[in-house]
Amino acid sequence: MSESEPDVIIYTDGACSGNPGPGGWAAILVHPGTGKRKTLAGGAADTTNNRMELTAPIEAIKALTKAPLRIHLVSDSEYVLRGLQEWMKGWIANNWRRGKKHNAPPVKNDDLWKTLHELTNKHEMSYEHVRGHSGHEENEMCDKLAVEQIAQFR
Repeated sequence: MSESEPDVIIYTDGACSGNPGPGGWAAILVHPGTGKRKTLAGGAADTTNNRMELTAPIEAIKALTKAPLRIHLVSDSEYVLRGLQEWMKGWIANNWRRGKKHNAPPVKNDDLWKTLHELTNKHEMSYEHVRGHSGHEENEMCDKLAVEQIAQFR
């Protein structure tokens, strides 16, 4: 494996039927060196799409047994990717609030963002956005698995 090649590629997606409503998430973890794959999926009875989009990478990174790793996270969620790459620094500087004032509203889903921040800080992360429902094999599979999870809560 080359130095620039990730140790693991994580593909994620979240889905919700109604927002809020029953939701599902899924992740596919791929070891580029061996091609070995692991699939994870779960859901919740009463959630939002954004919470499921955040839960997918959280559960995927939690499933890894070693740290630090070079992880390449692939998602169709601009919310997740922009949060990790653009917004999080400001949220942390503002004590997980959406502004500098002490009475600014808290960041939505801050419980999950804090967990994701803690997990990603243990690894060397890179990110890639893919368009949802555009024929990307792993993204389509994650979407299918996430949607299947919703059925358990109907």
